[in-house]
Amino acid sequence: MDATRIDDYLRRLGAEQPAWPTVDALRELHLRHLETVPFENLSLHLGEEIVLEEKRLLDKVVGARRGGFCYELNGAFGALLAALGYDVQLLAARVYGDGGRPGIPYDHLALRVRTVDGGDRLADVGFGAHFHLPLAFGERGGQEDPGGVFRIAEAGPDAAGVRGGHDRVRAADLDVSRNGRPVYRLEVRPRALADFTAGAWWHSTSPASHFTRSLVCSRITDDGGRITLAGRRLTVTAPDGTRREREAGTDEEVLALYRERFGITLDEVPAVRGSGRSG
Repeated sequence: MDATRIDDYLRRLGAEQPAWPTVDALRELHLRHLETVPFENLSLHLGEEIVLEEKRLLDKVVGARRGGFCYELNGAFGALLAALGYDVQLLAARVYGDGGRPGIPYDHLALRVRTVDGGDRLADVGFGAHFHLPLAFGERGGQEDPGGVFRIAEAGPDAAGVRGGHDRVRAADLDVSRNGRPVYRLEVRPRALADFTAGAWWHSTSPASHFTRSLVCSRITDDGGRITLAGRRLTVTAPDGTRREREAGTDEEVLALYRERFGITLDEVPAVRGSGRSG
């Protein structure tokens, strides 16, 4: 991450380089990332390889002006923040699925970011519908956010009866919840980017992964709502939760939506793996 790449990344976000790695600067960068860099899994259905190396992630997010899923988005954002002077740790999480059971190890990548003025924050620009602004990592009460009310709490024993962190509260796993429902279980031990390779491979190849069964491209809108293209269905969600949906008919219309609504220029409409058709 050299000075030119930092400038290019910030230009994509429409942000100025902060003078200091402060909480306020982190909040602005986090929100702008969610507004400009979409959460998307198109590479999986376009035959593009997912490589968890910093240069490859920056080539995609900054050079090619694409989005990605959690490993790519938080991996790239973490590299930017570190280059701007923040102390960044990569954390592994397991996302809660149906029945309240957590997913595979290294299911998700999130960021613990230390600022010069406000302690640690939980940052996450790679989860789709989630918090818009970083959460205070040490706060155990409800935290109001445009995306809902979030809470970070020490996790209890898992299905095997084991409590993460060897039963020490300081090192225990944490549960992140939204509006009272658990989102993911977060480990506090720092990880390296390469540690997430197995999780990225599983989500890119397993028929049990929801990423291999569907197409999604989504970002926050400037007014705090959300716009999502799932296959050929475009959904615009207002800040108050009201939704407008419509179906794109032709391939040309789908490509135009990717280009005009998400800034992604494609040569072909992605097709769900094994479906034989786009969308």
